[in-house]
Amino acid sequence: MDLGLKDKVVVISGAAGHPGSIGEVMLRALAREGAIPAVVDRNARGFGYVEELQAQGIDAHFAQTDVTEPEQMAAAVQQIADKYGRIDAVINNVGVNDGVSLEGSLDDFMYSLKLNMVSYWLLVKHCFPYLKESKGNVLNIGSKVGYTGQGNTSGYAAAKGGVLALTREWAVDFVKYGMRSNAIIIAESYTPAYDTWIRGLENGEAKLKSITDRIPLENRMTTPEEIANTALFLISDLASHTTGQHVFVDGGYVHLDRALLTQA
Repeated sequence: MDLGLKDKVVVISGAAGHPGSIGEVMLRALAREGAIPAVVDRNARGFGYVEELQAQGIDAHFAQTDVTEPEQMAAAVQQIADKYGRIDAVINNVGVNDGVSLEGSLDDFMYSLKLNMVSYWLLVKHCFPYLKESKGNVLNIGSKVGYTGQGNTSGYAAAKGGVLALTREWAVDFVKYGMRSNAIIIAESYTPAYDTWIRGLENGEAKLKSITDRIPLENRMTTPEEIANTALFLISDLASHTTGQHVFVDGGYVHLDRALLTQA
């Protein structure tokens, strides 16, 4: 299906993760649809990703940026705008479940908010003038933790709860400009970071099975590709009257009745 994203400039943060990470998979998906991905990430891995795409004749850009630093964020957006003259969509994809609990320091808590929520606000703030011109839209990548909590991760939970609120606040702000704002909520997706966590557990395989057994649809995790597919749909004109929504891509993990999981 043609999503109509060809030559659309899509600013995406957190897309320089390891191969198979959600951001990296979304980056590849954008490129396949003919969009122009502009990656904002602090990891130099992004240079390699963009060079690889350019070698295939795909236009792409990487702005190495510490997303917690306001000046760097402003400079990154200016760099992208100067190069392309437009911005059509923003995908906020930064997220680190950093385990900053009530026993953590205030500095660590504040940093978690800066990384996982304030960076979203900064990127949208600086892209906003260009999004108004293009009648573009924003997609925030969220987490079930913003709804359900998790335990021992106050910073991440507060940040992701804030992201959900910002999604709807921006949808209200955007109405008069004909713009949209939505969020995808992820529960369990087997990314490289998830694999590292599982492998670090003494009972990793058993823990993994206990998690997947609780996912109603097919007792499996959501793939990064499934998340990317939904993301691209939501930023496309095929979702032209969808705004202020929290779209769960989670195999029913958060909402469906646990009676579904009762073993016969």
